[in-house]
Amino acid sequence: MLSRSWLSVTSTSARRSLASNHVHPRLFSITSISRDSGLAAPKVSYDEKYAEKLKRRAQEQGKSVADLRAELKERERLARLRQRAEEDTKALSTAPSGPASSLSSSDSSRTTSSSSKSSTRKDSSPVKPLSSIINLQKLLETPHTAEQISLLWRAYHESRSGGTGRGYLCATAPVESYKNMLDVATKYPTFILPVPRDNAQVEGSTEPAHEFYLMEWGFHGSPPEPTIANNLFSQPTPSSSPQTSTILFTPLQEYKLRQSFATPYLVLTQYTDLVKTHGLVLLRGEITPSGGATGVGAGKDGARFLLSQQDAQLLAVHVQRFYLWSEGSEERAALLKAFHEKPADFKWEELLKHTDFSA
Repeated sequence: MLSRSWLSVTSTSARRSLASNHVHPRLFSITSISRDSGLAAPKVSYDEKYAEKLKRRAQEQGKSVADLRAELKERERLARLRQRAEEDTKALSTAPSGPASSLSSSDSSRTTSSSSKSSTRKDSSPVKPLSSIINLQKLLETPHTAEQISLLWRAYHESRSGGTGRGYLCATAPVESYKNMLDVATKYPTFILPVPRDNAQVEGSTEPAHEFYLMEWGFHGSPPEPTIANNLFSQPTPSSSPQTSTILFTPLQEYKLRQSFATPYLVLTQYTDLVKTHGLVLLRGEITPSGGATGVGAGKDGARFLLSQQDAQLLAVHVQRFYLWSEGSEERAALLKAFHEKPADFKWEELLKHTDFSA
């Protein structure tokens, strides 16, 4: 369960109450169950062009052609997400320094907003649109409070993977908290985070070993304002909402070996579509399926993932701890700054002190 201070957490009694009333079947899109939904990539007919190769490879891996095709499309989407994150990091790292770098939080927010207003992205975004997950039209037609939307969002994701919720994270964040994090992220879009490995120890020590993950922010512009479509020919209204963003988490060793071709183990997406109407940012985490016999233990549905649910939640909480600056977070903020501004002074040992919840 993620931190209460940033992410809203639904009580057990509330979830039971919601379950007893059932989630409206039309609020959530059936297409969202497929991991390749919402892709706007150039259309390639895998059936026609690679029919024999796909069939042979599927047989070798003990999969159906449909499952293999979906896996290939998901890999393509993840590759495009990484490319976007790397482009953003490069652009931010080459931005002019000096007075611009000392902008206040409000100035930075306006700058980010104005740059994203250059209109909604015209290229094919690798981010699955919120409308492929939740029926925004239906949601807006019937009044819903922010708390009700949070309940629906959690109930939906907890019903995935045969009712276990495996492979997904979800939460909601107040818009001001998200804006504060976004201000920090635009200045410091990459970082490393440790995950403890209790079954391994540092050589010559009784301390548990840690696996480090590279995290990369990507920024995808503001979504159009959601409206009730009374006019079929109405055009989307440009939004002044904060940018939609993604965070990729990849084992550092994996990234060193494969660079841009490394597969992220976890993708967090922050949706800002409902900021103006409900003051909420919806967070959705997707853990990458292993696509084979390797990976974290299979559940009842036989699915395996590259990362455990517990480790995925830990990484999500670490994002909050290092990017949501508040009283008492000065040392963590200093570590994030040192990672970018004074790499020689960055000490990973200090990082472990701030990520050990057992201390």
